[in-house]
Amino acid sequence: MTQPPYGQQDPYQPNPYGQSQYGQQPSDPYALPAAPQQPMSGPPSSGPPGSSPPYSPTYQLPVSGAPTSGGYDPYGQQAAYGQQPAYGQQPAYGVPVLGVAGAAYDPVTGQPYSDKSKLAAGLLQLLPGLFLGLGGIGRLYAGNVAMGVTQLILSVVVGWTAFWCGFVVFGLTWLVFFGLWVWFVVDGIIMLAGRPVDGQGRPLRPN
Repeated sequence: MTQPPYGQQDPYQPNPYGQSQYGQQPSDPYALPAAPQQPMSGPPSSGPPGSSPPYSPTYQLPVSGAPTSGGYDPYGQQAAYGQQPAYGQQPAYGVPVLGVAGAAYDPVTGQPYSDKSKLAAGLLQLLPGLFLGLGGIGRLYAGNVAMGVTQLILSVVVGWTAFWCGFVVFGLTWLVFFGLWVWFVVDGIIMLAGRPVDGQGRPLRPN
């Protein structure tokens, strides 16, 4: 048998170290091919400072603030966007939502509507003041007790008294009754056309 040149390995002799020239195991022509290794796709494992996971071309870092599958959140917080507002709370931009017992919210101020109707309060304030010179009924209905009681007392004690005394003093006290009458009528119009509130500061329902 011909000897190989000096310093070269005999290609017909097995490697005494069990490895080929390039540091790999010699291949077996009758062995099945090995299954390919799957690249790492999970989150990096925790380790000592300075350690890093092996490189994987298919691994992607999770999006900031977005929860991943299985409840894993590497940043310790859920997504700030996409969360639904709590039940009965007002979202941003003044969008009205339904609250407790179906009470809607005012789209301008964001406050919940009162259980009192603005139309009923305005008519109760306008019609008695227009035809009878009696004010305060609409304010009492809306929950404005202080103003309602004041207007009611002024109507009965001052207004009506001044009206009947006007027949004796030739109508001089009718100016007092006329001033109260104008106040009650204008107040009723303001309650119908404006934005009145109840005793708790909530806006009256528009219907």
